[in-house]
Amino acid sequence: MILGVIKTFRPRQLAKNGLVLVPLFFTVNIWWAANDWPGMIAIVGRGLAAFAVFAVLSGSVYAFNDIMDREADRAHPRKRNRPIAAGVVPVRVAVAVGAVGGAGSLAAAFVIAPNLGYTLLGYLALNTAYSYALKHMVVLDVMSVAGGFILRAVAGAFAIDHTVVHRNGGAVELDLTISPWLYLVTGLGALFIALSKRRSELKAAGDNSEAQRAILREYSLPMLDQMAGIVATATLVAYTLYTFASGAPGDANVPDNNSMMLTIPFVVYGLFRYLYLVHIKGSGESPEEILITDKPLIVNIGLWLVTAASVLFFNR
Repeated sequence: MILGVIKTFRPRQLAKNGLVLVPLFFTVNIWWAANDWPGMIAIVGRGLAAFAVFAVLSGSVYAFNDIMDREADRAHPRKRNRPIAAGVVPVRVAVAVGAVGGAGSLAAAFVIAPNLGYTLLGYLALNTAYSYALKHMVVLDVMSVAGGFILRAVAGAFAIDHTVVHRNGGAVELDLTISPWLYLVTGLGALFIALSKRRSELKAAGDNSEAQRAILREYSLPMLDQMAGIVATATLVAYTLYTFASGAPGDANVPDNNSMMLTIPFVVYGLFRYLYLVHIKGSGESPEEILITDKPLIVNIGLWLVTAASVLFFNR
């Protein structure tokens, strides 16, 4: 049962919460200072702490979602093996663990930064609305999923903002303004993945789609393909604009020499590779597994990280 509780919290989904660390990554050229190790440790520590509390809260949300969806999950060839649907974890145990995890993570978030706590409350409210209403509303279901990813990025920004560091012999609070383009790209990318997931679910379920997820009856494969194509294009355009949007209010953390454009090819490949995996390999139903199992995509993400980090660091 203990192993079942751990599985209910979805350890494989931790990659999604990596978005909490994106603001920390994109502000490395601002907070990095070789002569202030305590300050750097403080800001990285706050970022990792935010990642941890978001991981626990999202795990609690998964537990409550599995409780509500346990009947539908039993009709799914893979989801029926989830601990709650399979009866490995009793509902009362899942409720208790989810409640403790949710309350504990919210309390810790307010200790780290009040705005982080409010962001987690917003995430909890969004997921509650999703569980009771939004998941039954066409289009709004995938948009609400994308909203959860945006809140992850917002949480990461609030966690590290106003961290006390030492500059020029005195203690100062870092004012880390995150580009609004980053939130836009995050939301569009998450929407693209959510639409791809719906497509894979619909294709795999066939005539049993409504029993597995009721909202699937409102979609069709051509419709989802068209929507995903529009969003993929918008994602690429938004990211491209972000790479040379330096100079606009709030974009000071992007180098003003347009060198961040060197990362665009990795984003292009990533989008095309994901489309290939969804349409040819039929892998879109489990995005978290794609991120940890597809070697070309893993290498591509690694190269993007190295290139982006180099651009930010050497253009401080």
